[in-house]
Amino acid sequence: MAVEKYIAVASLGLFIMFVAEIITMYNFMQESTETASIILEPDPKFLQFISIGVSPAIIMAVVSFIMSKRYGSKPIGRMIIAGGIILFGGMMYAHFMTDGFDPVHESEFFPIITPLFMIVSIPIIIMGIRLLKVKKRKTKKDYF
Repeated sequence: MAVEKYIAVASLGLFIMFVAEIITMYNFMQESTETASIILEPDPKFLQFISIGVSPAIIMAVVSFIMSKRYGSKPIGRMIIAGGIILFGGMMYAHFMTDGFDPVHESEFFPIITPLFMIVSIPIIIMGIRLLKVKKRKTKKDYF
């Protein structure tokens, strides 16, 4: 397997990890109460999840796309599309979870996190579709 396939697999894993972190965080923010012994400041956690999860995932998806855009690769394109769909679907699910937040966990970031990454996932899906449509070049024949 070429390096770009490994990078695409790592990118897919990081997309899954980021979505799981955000959904877990939103679930905690819904279920915790004011009497809980742990009061969470969500802003630093959101920044940590972004810097550990989705930023490297986007960078890896772009690097994998750049490395394989000349010859096109259907498996890499499918992995990039899957990462974009997972990011979009996870952020859509997390967006519907925002209604039941405990007022203790007021944050500047949670109203903009989910729409921002839903918008970011669209170009990722387009990159993957573009890789699927690239046709292989014909090799030149050597007559001499």
